[in-house]
Amino acid sequence: MRFRRDPDLRVFPVIPHGESRTRAAFVKLDAMNNDTLAQRYLAQWNEPDPRLRRALIRDLWAIDGAQVLVDPPQAMREAAAALAFPIPPLEVRGHDAVERRVTRAYEMFVEPGHRFAARGSVARLAANLVGFGWAMVDADGAVVGGGYDVIALDDEGRIRLDQQYIGIDAPEVGAA
Repeated sequence: MRFRRDPDLRVFPVIPHGESRTRAAFVKLDAMNNDTLAQRYLAQWNEPDPRLRRALIRDLWAIDGAQVLVDPPQAMREAAAALAFPIPPLEVRGHDAVERRVTRAYEMFVEPGHRFAARGSVARLAANLVGFGWAMVDADGAVVGGGYDVIALDDEGRIRLDQQYIGIDAPEVGAA
């Protein structure tokens, strides 16, 4: 699959929820559109095709982009506390590490029947800083988890840093 780049616009596959990948359309989008960024971000987590997932990640993330899970799982927090260490954030950096993280989350949550969906509105927090809520929903649309991501973009509109807060509520579930 090839992607054409242009300094101001990006071209990438958009696959609406519930549609076949064979009907995917290539759409030009403004790199700084808040809602589009959130939709593309959530699409990478829901994408079943490893090649398309990899392409989404490479188009969305800066080469050295990092995701930090700010509040790690309870077992890790307890183990750190037992050793008198502060709670450690978990971090992955670079396309390959982000791809492993997204793939593992896909295997753990999406394959068994969940999907990630937008929740609430997307907020431009500063010039290159965006925040949005998300929900993990089951096949019936019931919310079973969620969180909030604060994303810092580089000058090309790619993710330079994603700080993910799991368990943070946002107002409502929207289509992603």
